[in-house]
Amino acid sequence: MTEAAIRHQHTTGTPCWASLMVHGLPASREFYHGLFGWEYRHGPQQLEPYVRAVVNGREVAGMGEMTSARAQPHIAWMPYMSTEDADTTAGLVRECGGTVAVGPLDVENAGRLAIAADPTGGTFGIWQPGTHLGLGTSEAGAPGTPVWFELVTRETSSVGKFYPAVFGYEAEAVVSADFDYVTLHLDGRPVAGVHGVGRDLPRDRGPHWETYFAVEDTDAAARLVTELGGHVVRPPRDSPYGRLATVIDPEGAQFSVIRLAERDGG
Repeated sequence: MTEAAIRHQHTTGTPCWASLMVHGLPASREFYHGLFGWEYRHGPQQLEPYVRAVVNGREVAGMGEMTSARAQPHIAWMPYMSTEDADTTAGLVRECGGTVAVGPLDVENAGRLAIAADPTGGTFGIWQPGTHLGLGTSEAGAPGTPVWFELVTRETSSVGKFYPAVFGYEAEAVVSADFDYVTLHLDGRPVAGVHGVGRDLPRDRGPHWETYFAVEDTDAAARLVTELGGHVVRPPRDSPYGRLATVIDPEGAQFSVIRLAERDGG
């Protein structure tokens, strides 16, 4: 796939990267290598210590080690949304009631980033690609790659206008009496979701984005998480989209693993 084709797929609003800041980078590298088979490349010196995880030769996610200046209350995977202009998008975040905690700032020639939060506190990144284009669509669905991003919040209505206004999403609600869910679309294709969980929203985490990683075998991956020092929050279960499980790594970062339904049988 050409760089131009990848750029086309990363129009404003497309989740293009997943990043995790941890206290102990060597141990986290070992955990995710054991779970997903990730290999690593060094990231920009400006962000060091920071590495990019590699699957089949393609960079799929990033991990860095926190300094006191970067300290955050919870260890969490964070999605980055692509944009053609990080400064304009950061301005829209503020205009729509969100906050910008970091940037926008240049990361060498890799790109320009900002870290922001929606009005309820859900944190996400903004990425204007330079030489680093983010996730490559040719590896979509390959084991170890992020395949879905979902905002877990109290009610979808609390951010119902924010994300479409900032990123141009088309929001499609799931019609159900007991399931508060909105799918966010770009150019007619689903790119992310918003799940309202009401009182089930963890008090110690608050609204947060969750990353789903593809695996070949969900049950085996859940067992491996435990063997590697993590924990299973919700055991493997079937869904219309594939078999999934929700887990936590040894530092407390929660994420989900899923064997996509369309991968079954071939």
